Amino acid sequence: MHNFLLKLPRQSKRAIMLVSDLLLLPFALWSAFALRWGTLTPDLTYAWWLLIAAPLIAIPIFIKLGLYRAVIRYMDDKAAFAVLTGVTLATLLLVLVVMPVGFKGIPRSSFFIYWVIALLYIGGSRQAVRSYVKHSENRHGVEQRARVAIYGAGDAGVQLVMALRSGRDFQPVAFFDEKPDLHGCEICGVRVYAPDAFAKVLDKERFTAILLALPSVPLKRRQEIIRSIEGYCVPIKTIPGIVDLVSGKARIDEIRPVEIEDLLGRDIVIPEPALLARCIAGKSVMVSGAGGSIGAELCRQILQQNPKRLVLFDLSEFALYQIEQELHQLQAKLAGQAEIVAILGSVTDRQRLASVLGGFKVQTIYHAAAYKHVPLVEHNPIEGVRNNTFGTWHAAQAALQAGVDTFVLISTDKAVRPTNVMGASKRLAELVLQGLARQGGKTRFCMVRFGNVLGSSGSVAPLFRKQIQQGGPVTVTHPEVIRYFMTIPEASQLVLQAGAMGQGGDVFVLDMGKPVKIADLARRMIHLSGFQVRDDAHPDGDIEIVYTGLRPGEKLYEELLIGDNVSATEHPLIMRAQESELAWPELQDILDKLAAACDRFACPEVRRILLEAVDGYAPQCGICDHVWNLAGDETPALSG
Repeated sequence: MHNFLLKLPRQSKRAIMLVSDLLLLPFALWSAFALRWGTLTPDLTYAWWLLIAAPLIAIPIFIKLGLYRAVIRYMDDKAAFAVLTGVTLATLLLVLVVMPVGFKGIPRSSFFIYWVIALLYIGGSRQAVRSYVKHSENRHGVEQRARVAIYGAGDAGVQLVMALRSGRDFQPVAFFDEKPDLHGCEICGVRVYAPDAFAKVLDKERFTAILLALPSVPLKRRQEIIRSIEGYCVPIKTIPGIVDLVSGKARIDEIRPVEIEDLLGRDIVIPEPALLARCIAGKSVMVSGAGGSIGAELCRQILQQNPKRLVLFDLSEFALYQIEQELHQLQAKLAGQAEIVAILGSVTDRQRLASVLGGFKVQTIYHAAAYKHVPLVEHNPIEGVRNNTFGTWHAAQAALQAGVDTFVLISTDKAVRPTNVMGASKRLAELVLQGLARQGGKTRFCMVRFGNVLGSSGSVAPLFRKQIQQGGPVTVTHPEVIRYFMTIPEASQLVLQAGAMGQGGDVFVLDMGKPVKIADLARRMIHLSGFQVRDDAHPDGDIEIVYTGLRPGEKLYEELLIGDNVSATEHPLIMRAQESELAWPELQDILDKLAAACDRFACPEVRRILLEAVDGYAPQCGICDHVWNLAGDETPALSG
């Protein structure tokens, strides 16, 4: 019967409701007379025609109010109000019809009784059908639904229960909340428990996931809650944050797994609007490497500061296409007027850069183009140097030639006492900008140095997630390796603000918070996915962590400062580092020799020059270039 009703065409269901009302309304009027006279056989000599008039008056009103458009199983307060309005109007019109002919033999009070009974019949019939459908759905689907518990019995938790019950995927079986006055109560038919009863309730209710309904709880507190329950190896999911819910970007039932940001992120320090807009509002701005993780987020945030023009510069056609399309959609939502220009090109092509910067009268550059993946650059060192060091130099020279006001380099913590070519090439890029800044000129150069960003290309989090989905093992290079992490939006906001504070040649360092042990991160991600780590203490666990050893150029920990000479800025999370520099004539000589060595494909000479130029550079392995090692160390250098 349940399936038969659900599969009926919508028109057939409406017809059934209409016929039902045609029968119920005369019966309601008959019931009113029977109750008024206290008999099951009321005398309808003078009122029989009202049994026909009642539905003829009421049905058009019901149609006008949309009662037959409402889907019964999703009826809400609006539909209930429509029933009340329709029955009330139909009763009043029925009274107006009777008034000209008089109330002879028709008690006036019977119309009030009719109004009450009609409400019960019309509204009750719909509620009865709704309850039957819901009960049938629960009876047929409860075994297929995933049993879940909800952490947070506030407004968001209640809305989540209602949303889940309207779907067919989840069955809420328990609430957890820290408020003692809610413990033992039932909300929407779901019992509320204290958090310390988690193990007992898990054993009793056998729920397969815990949903965090805590959109307005500070990130730090949410992390504490996650840490308190992650050891039970139950998958933890969450709903969107309060900002996304209020802005309409997300719905309460958009459940997602707990992300790395939920584990390692921190409450955002509200950005300073004046700093964000200083180098952007009303100006022509260019982002090199616009299709990358950091470059793309910089573009999103720059567009929100109302630039006159945003030039996207990238070597990857696909990445450039993607970010251009996304920004046009964002522009439409913001109702902005900025011109968005996508330019294909390489930062190693100085002439291309100069023509773009001059042609579009660029005033601010955010130079995010770089090769960042440590092992890949270690295996392709000359290309890493060309892109990271010479690409920055060419971009800076083109900026000087075009009269650009501000040039901001996106640097890395791996530039501090580097153990790899990627870090050494970025540190040399910093020195180039410092040297040019000391030479003078219109362009103001500065650098912003920070560590790993969550979710960027090459980040460990997506790799761990994929390995967990495949059943493991999860690979970690070393049990003691630690890294700093920051979310991409936070890093980008801080970059924009730091760039506005530079005086020329500044090295800004972002406060990355506390470093994270990667092995601990792997364990937490396994637990949050609902699995147990397989190790000596848990030989029957689900997923093993395998240590593969440090890769070429990697070190156990990263640093943000070369020395201890650091000063505060007007932003609490941005510091200004005072570090050693090289005079431009010395740098010019180094760059000329390095360019010649790259042209000859002389990998040992490239390394030697980097060792001399970059203070603290200490390679952890031999030359790893794949092509150089094809014939061993005797591979001849190519002629220039």
